[in-house]
Amino acid sequence: MRNKFLLLITGLMVIFLLAACGSKSQGDVVKELKSKQDDLSSYKVNAKMTLKMGTDSQVYNVEIWHKDPTFYRVNLKNAEKDQSQMILRNNEGVFVLTPALNKSFRFQSDWPQNSSQAYLYESLIKDIVADKEAKFSSTKEYYIFETKTRYQNNSMLPIQEIKLNKSDLSPAVVKVMDPDRNALVTVEFSKVKFNADFDKDAFDMKKNMTRAQLNLPAMAEGGDQAITVKYPTAELEGTKLIGEKTVKIEDGTRVILTFDGKKSYTLVQEKVTAKTATTTPTNVEGDIVDLGVTIGALSDHSISWSHDGVDYMIASENLTRDELVEVATSVQGDPVK
Repeated sequence: MRNKFLLLITGLMVIFLLAACGSKSQGDVVKELKSKQDDLSSYKVNAKMTLKMGTDSQVYNVEIWHKDPTFYRVNLKNAEKDQSQMILRNNEGVFVLTPALNKSFRFQSDWPQNSSQAYLYESLIKDIVADKEAKFSSTKEYYIFETKTRYQNNSMLPIQEIKLNKSDLSPAVVKVMDPDRNALVTVEFSKVKFNADFDKDAFDMKKNMTRAQLNLPAMAEGGDQAITVKYPTAELEGTKLIGEKTVKIEDGTRVILTFDGKKSYTLVQEKVTAKTATTTPTNVEGDIVDLGVTIGALSDHSISWSHDGVDYMIASENLTRDELVEVATSVQGDPVK
């Protein structure tokens, strides 16, 4: 009986050892990811991005194209509304296109190198490699990393969980979390094609703007100029709303909110009719910043963005860049004072 028991224990130990030999360590996976990134020439990716804002959630379909070394095309489309925004990078610069408003902006920026990007594969690899304290685990299908983020205002979203498919190390699910570990951004990847082929004008700014506008639904002449005022939900100590003013402008409506206290700022919201299409993009002074539902332009004393057919701008002499991003992001939440 004792011999049978010993044989059983020995057999189990052999099974465990064989299983251990077959599993990859964190170092093994990181090494493979580095190698895959070095060999990565291009890819096409489809994903669903869910943004949680207060009690509400917004869902975006995201299409990502990348061609080595620095060509990018990220098309974000609201799953419920006929709205889209595109980030484009080519030899001429970094562009943000808003087809419904006939707007295009050009940044002199090193995007996407300067920050985490939950939907860019090589950015996820960079986050994994950069975090020497990253946590690692695995399941039957996935390798799972928990890392710090590299967002410009990462106090709001400091942690992310990255699931990679074991079969080819492609991204499966990314969850970006707040300090309480609530997932505020979730990206679910549905289709990843490595070494993809592209047409010669795939990353051309004018061609992409034209294509995007052809896919827009027909809009009534003049459009609806009514504006739903949104209020920031971010709470800055000692700061409160002291004034609200609505004015008619030549081609729309402008609302000016004034906040004063220890931290003071002005929030301008403007809804205008779509401009006549122009082939010349507006040059923007500032850095590209990801606001979740849209892309903004951030400088030392202001931040501006467009969303839902409305242009927004926050100006302040005493908000930090992080506070500008925090307030701007919160404007997308529930419109409450």
